[in-house]
Amino acid sequence: MVKLRLREGEAVTDAVKRFRKLVEHSGIKKEMRRREYYEKPSETKRRARRRAERREQINLRAN
Repeated sequence: MVKLRLREGEAVTDAVKRFRKLVEHSGIKKEMRRREYYEKPSETKRRARRRAERREQINLRAN
């Protein structure tokens, strides 16, 4: 949960910018996009496996 308190004399536009940044950093936006559509468990596993493979490729290149 993201909480935001307005600072003394802070403009609303500045508070909205801070709020957006907090939401982005907390991962709420990413989670919302992920849950927007149902994903079969097999697709979830496939995506995780591909992510791991990409990570491994990057690690091999770095070494």
